[in-house]
Amino acid sequence: MIIPILVFAGALLIAFAATPVARRIAPHLGVMDQPNPRKVHAQPMPLLGGAAIVVASLLTLLLLRDRFEIQQLGSILLGAALMALVGFYDDRWGLHPILKLIAQIAAAIILILSGVKVTALPEEWMNLTITLVWVVGLTNSLNLLDNMDGLSSGVAAVCASFFVVMAALSGQIYVGALAAALLGATLGFLAYNFNPASIFMGDTGSLFLGFILAAIGIKLRFPDNVPFVTWMVPIVVMGIPIFDTTLVFISRLRRGKNPLTTPGKDHVSHRLVGLGLTTREAVMSHYLISGLYGMVAILITQATIIEGYLLGGSAALVSLYGLWFFEFRRKPTPQPAASLPPHHEH
Repeated sequence: MIIPILVFAGALLIAFAATPVARRIAPHLGVMDQPNPRKVHAQPMPLLGGAAIVVASLLTLLLLRDRFEIQQLGSILLGAALMALVGFYDDRWGLHPILKLIAQIAAAIILILSGVKVTALPEEWMNLTITLVWVVGLTNSLNLLDNMDGLSSGVAAVCASFFVVMAALSGQIYVGALAAALLGATLGFLAYNFNPASIFMGDTGSLFLGFILAAIGIKLRFPDNVPFVTWMVPIVVMGIPIFDTTLVFISRLRRGKNPLTTPGKDHVSHRLVGLGLTTREAVMSHYLISGLYGMVAILITQATIIEGYLLGGSAALVSLYGLWFFEFRRKPTPQPAASLPPHHEH
């Protein structure tokens, strides 16, 4: 466990030191989130925090280059770097959603070509399809979740922490180190991003986080159990981003809107605030529920087939009830007329 601990500590310190630097550089690069009637902040906010996460993660992961499967580590870092660059371009100049989607597919293909892909299904085309859907979907989920101070970064930290534990339990020290790098980087950044935030991560960080978490989910193995049970583990761990994205897609499609390009205060966080929670309480609720998902996932790794499907089925039923409650029993917060990209809804 010494390697994941060292990687975690290194990423934490680098991100904690690099985030104030990114905050100072952002105005000079023009990477700022401007105030708007739809946003909470009244002053321009630096939108370069994701760069600190990227730098902290990549620098510490380079320590693994002689011990990790070099080809697969290289593909993960290359795909993640591509996502960070695409995110930075979008933060600075704006990028058409179709071009972002093409870049995400390209990053997923980089993983597949190196052997980082789903292998649980009987047909290769099924494995490739699920890999593409998982990587692209999760990358976008973390991007869409970035709608309140500390939300996406904090949930990513919770998910990464469970991946660290699971990797350690299954003897995957270097996959655990990959997750530990992400955990340290997000916590170092979260010190400045938690409400009231002094810097945002932007697409640079959210696309990077989603891609790395997707790759870790694919790389995890559970030798003490069978794939017929453990396939659901990464899905349960990432329950909050998946749930929020599903809710947003259902809500916007029901209203005849484009789910990816239509902004709105229809995320779980906004609905919790509509129920009377403060912003901090809404964000902390996400942390808590994400932790509950993670604990269920750990139980599934040790479960029999019947136990695993009872646990996974229960989590799915609770999630379906949540979708019904938020979308059909509770109406979304009324939408203002102004329109901004969904990842800038602070």
